[in-house]
Amino acid sequence: MRKKQTASDLALLGGAPVFDEVRSTSNLVRPDIEQFLAYSKMFFDQHRYTHDGPLVEIMEQRLAEFHGTPFCIAFCSGFWALVLTMKCLALAGKNEVVMPSFTYRRMADLAAWVGLTPHYCEIDATSLAMTAELAAACIGPRTALLMGVHPIVNTCDVEGLERLSAQSGIPLLFDSVESTYETYRGKKIGAFGRAECFSMHASKLVNGFEAGYVTTRDPELAAQLRRMREFGFVAPDHVETLGMNAKLNEIHAAMALAGLDDLEQQVSRNRLRYRAYQQAFAAIPGVRLLEFDERERTSYKTIVVELNADWPLSRATTLSLLHAEKILARPYYSPPLHHKKTSYPTIFADLPITDALAERFMLMPCGHFVTEDDIAQLAELMRFIGAHAAQIEKGVL
Repeated sequence: MRKKQTASDLALLGGAPVFDEVRSTSNLVRPDIEQFLAYSKMFFDQHRYTHDGPLVEIMEQRLAEFHGTPFCIAFCSGFWALVLTMKCLALAGKNEVVMPSFTYRRMADLAAWVGLTPHYCEIDATSLAMTAELAAACIGPRTALLMGVHPIVNTCDVEGLERLSAQSGIPLLFDSVESTYETYRGKKIGAFGRAECFSMHASKLVNGFEAGYVTTRDPELAAQLRRMREFGFVAPDHVETLGMNAKLNEIHAAMALAGLDDLEQQVSRNRLRYRAYQQAFAAIPGVRLLEFDERERTSYKTIVVELNADWPLSRATTLSLLHAEKILARPYYSPPLHHKKTSYPTIFADLPITDALAERFMLMPCGHFVTEDDIAQLAELMRFIGAHAAQIEKGVL
């Protein structure tokens, strides 16, 4: 590490950055190249590059078994997996979807693509997720769908939301993009609600370059989603339903399968990085590491910290300092969706917990290109920043 002696040594104030190359918050795991090529040879030899080729079928079967569900349907991206599943599940004649505002920056756009109006719900301050009690307060005569979104660390109120769905008759869809490996009360994420959606973007736990999938126990929903991802065809030149081209091609499935082969080893590597964060960040005043619930299975993939009242700088200033050091830390789901201007209507009341929490959390470097030594250097830098906050503020302002 390039040692910092005074505030002027910080890169934002003219010094040399800690790292020569950017340390990212994206996973970016690259599976074994020979394994990837071996899978690729299968579809190449069969001349099946897309349209339910052999690797997509193998991948769907493996993922269904992994999540403990009878059906898995692959898509070209997690975005379209969510859009088409929302379209299938939304109650006819109703147009609102209850979802948190403290979530993925494009979640409201997903709803708009389906013609639904986002109804933003408050979140629980401990879990950073929507609960059944909070969601119930948003249900009205126009509610078509409940969107249970798992936070980046741990899971949301699965049991409560399933109970609310059963009592209200409103379908429940889970956005499980950040919870591929997790369990809830010992049961694998993927078999809850009417369906669950996942991503295999390069930043996610399983890297398919770009891909997504849906798991469900509902055979009719599975069949409908398969038709919709392939233009709505039910037979050659015979279209009976709304559809689009959202198929997954074989090269993406080859990458995902190679990643699945390495999944347990990846989780072990993630655990070592998380342990390094636990140790290095344990005594930094004003900074709290969000801890994974180790009573459950977890991937240890993404690292989140909270800047509490004892931290002397704003999050914006802190992020600017880190970025200058080539540390690509990011704000956690900020700004929340209800603060964004949209071309479509949204519904929300006061969301004071969401507003307060949206200024306190940061995603920290993690994944394939981050080492335990990097984490130690990052912790040392954070201690330095905290200790020299007064001088930093003078230099920044």
